[in-house]
Amino acid sequence: MVVSSDPDAIRLAHVERPAQGKPRVDHWGIVRRDENTGAELAKVADEYKLGGYRCATLLHPAEYQLLMVDAPNVPREELKAAIRWRIKDLLEYHIDDATMDVLDIPFDKDAPGKSHYMYTVAAKNEIVQGQIARFEQARIELQVIDIPETAQRNIAQLYETAHRGIGMLTFDHAGGLFTLSFEGELYLARRLDVTWSQLVGSRENQRQTYFERIVVELQRSLDHFERQYPNIALSELLLGPMPEDIGLVAFLSSQLYQPLRQIDLADVLEFAEADIGVDKQWQLFHVLGAALRAEATAL
Repeated sequence: MVVSSDPDAIRLAHVERPAQGKPRVDHWGIVRRDENTGAELAKVADEYKLGGYRCATLLHPAEYQLLMVDAPNVPREELKAAIRWRIKDLLEYHIDDATMDVLDIPFDKDAPGKSHYMYTVAAKNEIVQGQIARFEQARIELQVIDIPETAQRNIAQLYETAHRGIGMLTFDHAGGLFTLSFEGELYLARRLDVTWSQLVGSRENQRQTYFERIVVELQRSLDHFERQYPNIALSELLLGPMPEDIGLVAFLSSQLYQPLRQIDLADVLEFAEADIGVDKQWQLFHVLGAALRAEATAL
């Protein structure tokens, strides 16, 4: 069960992954925060019986850094120590105050001179410890702290076709997120400094400026990806669910050479009660993605 404690609401989702067929969302919820009483984790834990689940949560973008670095040529058991040394000058705080983990980016070992990169996720110890403490106080068994980039990759994987990469673009109140993945691995993630509030709340001329900025960032990412991974062809670009049509699909389709379409999660997920509308899909997007997490051996 993924439980995300956001400023406006607590969002949660649980996904069953059968051997065949679509993953099944058997529980989900959006509990709005009340200015007077609040929506505390303990109340949500009791209402949704979270004591019976292994739980995960998501860090917010401002709470961590995602850094791409050259993979150190060291034995596996020395990897994290070498990465810590490599990123110490890239952090906004002392390395001793950081909790970190590593995501490997696969590379073609047969390509001469090919660089091998890794993503490092780093967060202040106090942020991680604060998350753990909040869940402990609510008597929720927190086992995983995830990030939106890997949650988005998990959803993109449901749309992958054999031997082809895929791109996915989403927007929320924290900004835009563009990911490029292949065979379930995250190859590139880029944050866009354009929020959903800016897109939906702007006048037509200002919105056009935002649209053009988005195209530039996407094109830069696609160009970088093609240079670094010429052996991976993309099948398409996906635009995540949005609460309303603001003309972004039509604009991007006219500006990008890659085919683009807006997705409906009901195409790849089965919802236990009934298919939920695009507004709730948008609100739960990264929570649902984190709930698709498959356990793997950490580096």
